[in-house]
Amino acid sequence: MTDSHPSAQRDAEYLARLQDYYSDWKSIPSYAALCEVFHIASKSWVKAILDRLAEAGFLERTPDGMWIPTREFFARPLAESAVPAGMPVTVSATQGEYYVLDEMLIENPSQTTLIPVKGDSMVDAGIHDGDVAVVEKRNLANSGDIVVAIVDGEFTLKTLDKERGKFILRPQNPAYPVIRPQGSLEIFGVLVGLVRKYR
Repeated sequence: MTDSHPSAQRDAEYLARLQDYYSDWKSIPSYAALCEVFHIASKSWVKAILDRLAEAGFLERTPDGMWIPTREFFARPLAESAVPAGMPVTVSATQGEYYVLDEMLIENPSQTTLIPVKGDSMVDAGIHDGDVAVVEKRNLANSGDIVVAIVDGEFTLKTLDKERGKFILRPQNPAYPVIRPQGSLEIFGVLVGLVRKYR
């Protein structure tokens, strides 16, 4: 079924379909393919939709005329109020600002790396096996920071602490011992965020 005439009131729906397509294929397809994506019959209608999305700041054109997504294309709505983990509250119909997850988690892109977490030595800090640690690379950290450290030649994610004037690495799971470096302790970076996907 195709739309008889795509109106500007439906642009949010067209944007959502385009975002889903882009998520799967990492490209914005031809006008002909977009007729199918948008469920419309005319390439000129597709162009009108893309022009409106560009005017709204979601798309732009490269010098050679290709459509590409802007930063706003990747922004996701952030609810106006936090969801309590305790008693239910009334849901507000309004929504707050839009955020790009990269911008929320990453301040210094050139100094930030994503590192998969393996094991359960940090579960009491809310860090689980399979999470992805967002780590800002720096060689200085403060006591209490969660760091990726290279200790005696091996990488580990632990809480940096001090004991008798010397730095130690403290797990956040009582089943694991405190790491007291026998040789070198080098800070690779500090945890600044965490990503977890629920399936």
